[in-house]
Amino acid sequence: MATKPTPYGKLSGFTFRELASNSKMDGGLMTEYNMLALPVGNLVPQYEAEDMGRRSVKPICFYKDGSLKSLPLQSQTILDTPAGPMPAELVTFYPSGAIKRIFPLDGKLSGFWSWQNEYKLAVDIVLKTPSGVIAAKIISAQFYESGALKSITLWPGQSITINTPLGSFPARKGVAFYETGSIRSFEPLKKIELPTPIGTIKAYDNEPNGIHGDINSVQFGEDGSITALSTVDNAIAVYSAGDSHPILLRPGVKNNVCGDERKVSVPMRIGFEGTLVTVEGKTPRSFDSAQTRMEVQALSTAASDPAYSCS
Repeated sequence: MATKPTPYGKLSGFTFRELASNSKMDGGLMTEYNMLALPVGNLVPQYEAEDMGRRSVKPICFYKDGSLKSLPLQSQTILDTPAGPMPAELVTFYPSGAIKRIFPLDGKLSGFWSWQNEYKLAVDIVLKTPSGVIAAKIISAQFYESGALKSITLWPGQSITINTPLGSFPARKGVAFYETGSIRSFEPLKKIELPTPIGTIKAYDNEPNGIHGDINSVQFGEDGSITALSTVDNAIAVYSAGDSHPILLRPGVKNNVCGDERKVSVPMRIGFEGTLVTVEGKTPRSFDSAQTRMEVQALSTAASDPAYSCS
C-alpha cells in the first residue's frame, strides 16, 4: 500500500493495480477512507463493498498526467450538474476535471445480481434537457466538457417524450444532443412516420445497437435535417434513367434466436446527406436522388417483387 498524491488531495491506502495500467492511464484500489476535494464537491472513493450489489471494490483510474479519469464512490452521492442534481455511484472525468459521465448506480452484474436487481434500486431522476424536462430512471448521463448535456441512457422499459424538429415523440433507450443543444439522435419507442428527402418512411429499429443512448437510429444534423433512420416497414424502389424495372431495397429477415419457425425482420438503415441516399447492408448501396427516381413503398406492397435484401 502507498500514498498517492493527486491534484485533489493525497490518497492513503492506495494499491497499484497492474490490470488498470496502460500507456494512457493508471489505476489502483483503495483500502482506506479518503476524501477528495473536487470542483463538484467532496467525494469519498470506494474502499469497501457495502452490499450484494457491489460485490467488489472497483479501482480509481487516472490519466497519465495524474488527472482523474474514473471514480467509484463509496456511497451514492448527489452531484450538481447543469442538467440538475443527479445521484452518482460512478463518475468519469475529462482530463480538465470536468464531468464526462455519471452513473447513478454501479452494481456488479453476476449470476447473483442481475440488471433487474439493479433496476429495482433505480429512482426517477428529473433532468433539464435541451428537449425539455424529463423524469425517468436512467443508466447514465454524458456531458460535453463544457458541461452541456450530451446524451442520456434509459433503463429498459423506460420512456420519455422528446421534442424534435419533426415533432414530439416518445423515446426509449436514449437521446443525444449536439453541444449547441439541438437534438442529435433518439430511439423511437414505437413506429413513427417521418418525412425524408425521398418520401415519408415509417421509422423503427427492432434491434437497436449498443447498450447506451449516445448513438440512436433516428439522427439529425445540427440544422435539424434528418440524416438517418431505420425501418422494418418500408422498401425503396430505385429507378435508373430509362429503366422501367427498379432496384428494390428492403429490410432483411433472419431466424428467430428462440428457434421457432418465425422469422425476425432485420431493420434497413438509411442515411441522407444532401442528395446522396445510402442504404446499409452486407454491401452498402448509395444513390443520388437528384439523378435517380426513388420511391418509398410499404413493405407488404413490395414483398412479392425481386429485391436487394439488406440483411
